[in-house]
Amino acid sequence: MRGLSKALAVCVLPLLMAACSTVPYTGRSRLLFTSEPEEDQMGLQAWDEVLSKEKPSANKKVNAVVTRVGRAIAAVANKPEYQWEFRTFESPQANAFCLPGGKVAVYTGIFKYMDFEAELAAVVGHEVGHAIARHGGERVTQGMLQQAGAAILATAVEDPSDKELALLIYGGATQLGAILPYSREHEYEADYIGMMLMAKAGYDPRYAIKFWEKFSKASDNSSLGEWFSTHPIGPHRIAELKKHLPEALRYYRKAKVKRGAGKKLR
Repeated sequence: MRGLSKALAVCVLPLLMAACSTVPYTGRSRLLFTSEPEEDQMGLQAWDEVLSKEKPSANKKVNAVVTRVGRAIAAVANKPEYQWEFRTFESPQANAFCLPGGKVAVYTGIFKYMDFEAELAAVVGHEVGHAIARHGGERVTQGMLQQAGAAILATAVEDPSDKELALLIYGGATQLGAILPYSREHEYEADYIGMMLMAKAGYDPRYAIKFWEKFSKASDNSSLGEWFSTHPIGPHRIAELKKHLPEALRYYRKAKVKRGAGKKLR
């Protein structure tokens, strides 16, 4: 068994080292088993599915502002190879997302939490932050590692009833102990990157805090709620944004174009 363990280490460690990289802006080390072209292809496939199901917004003003803000953020994201696209979809849900490769969707329901263009920039910057940090690839990698662990456990436990219980416990433990906390880390990271991006694009980063203060009032802000969630609670993410505000303001002061709060949305 020791010989086998050593052989596995010799084979696996170089692969793990090769799969390690760092996240832009934060410098966090992360493990990725996917390549950027693979992630981009997954993003394109998912985008086609989104376009086939979601209803495009007919509001020309909303479409124009999403495109304008999106292009401003994309211009400072330093990802010219991405096929950037910004779409607005008619839906009461307060949501937005960015797929690998630069496909950004904003749902009209989120505008009820926004008064100024800069607040939209905070949201778009956050979603673009997920994309340039390659969080999608990390989630795929985490799923692969979780499946590999389950396969090893299933092989190690022989009794069928014990195996079922062991896999159930393993699934819950990895979800609560590893995957959900990692997802919350991704959210904090996207908040940070998004704040830097909006500031570099000339939007006042203080409006990121204003947006999340309004948005958090409609969320479950209990510590227990956070434990079972992929997202941090509002007070925690706002506190983190306030920590990063001085850095964001330095980017803002250096921005070639000062957009400030931007245009009033309503």
